[in-house]
Amino acid sequence: METHTVEFQFQFDWQAAIHAIPYLAKGIPYTLMISFGGLAIGFVLGIIFGLLSINKKWFLRWPATAYIEIFRGTPILVQVLFIFYGLPDLVGGPIDPLTAGIAAIALNSGAYISEVVRGGVQSIAKGQSEAGLSLGLSRTQTFWSIIWPQAFRRMIPPLGNQAIVSIKDTSLFSVIGVGELVRQGQVYIANTFTAFEVYFVVALMYLAITLSLSLVLRLMERRGLASI
Repeated sequence: METHTVEFQFQFDWQAAIHAIPYLAKGIPYTLMISFGGLAIGFVLGIIFGLLSINKKWFLRWPATAYIEIFRGTPILVQVLFIFYGLPDLVGGPIDPLTAGIAAIALNSGAYISEVVRGGVQSIAKGQSEAGLSLGLSRTQTFWSIIWPQAFRRMIPPLGNQAIVSIKDTSLFSVIGVGELVRQGQVYIANTFTAFEVYFVVALMYLAITLSLSLVLRLMERRGLASI
C-alpha cells in the first residue's frame, strides 16, 4: 500500500510586507485620532463620574454607578454597533463612522477611568484632608491642591494600561468601516491575497504605537515618583 505525503511549504514574502507598509500607514492617523480623541473625552468623563461615584448624595452616586457598570459590563464592539446602527433611528440621521468610534472609546474608557479615579482618590489617607482643612483651606481647595495631585500620581500606571487597551480596541471598528489599521489591512488583503504578511505588519504597527506610549508613561511615572 503506497502512502503519499503532502509537503506544506510557506515562505514569508518580505517584499509584499514592505509594499504594504505605505498603504497600511494611512490607517495610523485614524487609529490615533479615534483612540486619543476618545481617551481625552473619556478622561473628562472619568473624573466627573469617578468623583460622583463617591459622592455622599445618592441621587448623584447612583447614576454615576449605573453608567460605570453598564459600559464596563458590555463589550465595546456591541457599544460601537449600537452607536453606529442603533442611534441613527433615535436621532433621525446617520452617524459618521469616525464619530461613532470616538464616542465608543470615550464612553467605554470613561467608565474604566472612573474606577481608576475613584480608587486613586480613596487611596489617599483621610489625614491629608484634615491637614488641608486645618490650614484654612476649603474642601474644594484641599481636594485640588492636596488630594488630587497625590491621587493622580498613583493613577498614572492604570491610566496608561487603559490607554493601551483603548488603542487596541480600535481594531474592532473595522466592522463599521472606519479606515484604521485593520480596515486598511483588510482592503489590501482583498486585492493582494497576502493575509499573513499584511496582518504581521499591522501587528508590528500596533506594537510600535503601544510600546512608544508605554515608554512615555514610564517616564511620566518616574518623574511623578521623583516629585513625591
